[in-house]
Amino acid sequence: MKIIDSNIIIYSYQSAFSSLKSLVTDTDNAISAITKVEIPGFHGLQPGEKTYCESVFSILKVQPLDDRVLDEAIRLRRAHKMKIGDSLVAATALVHSAELFTRNTIDFKNIPGLTIVNPIP
Repeated sequence: MKIIDSNIIIYSYQSAFSSLKSLVTDTDNAISAITKVEIPGFHGLQPGEKTYCESVFSILKVQPLDDRVLDEAIRLRRAHKMKIGDSLVAATALVHSAELFTRNTIDFKNIPGLTIVNPIP
């Protein structure tokens, strides 16, 4: 399983990044529950993007923010001074022993045990 960060879903909507579609349509992959809040909650989301993202959310598993994820996110925020959303995404990947696919590798680079993949060359 791979955890797909919000930015990868957003990029996959753009024709220039169509190679990302295989990541967001693979039913073995997942998102953190925070991603399901981040993307639709973005004020600049266009109607076509909203529809696309809703279809992606119906394909990918949504990993809940259970106590294990929340405790790990708290630990990450304390240790690495992370933003709440980033800490929840990273914690989700760590708790589920999954790779994190993101373009924002800098936000996650110093977290031991977290495998980060930037699928955008």
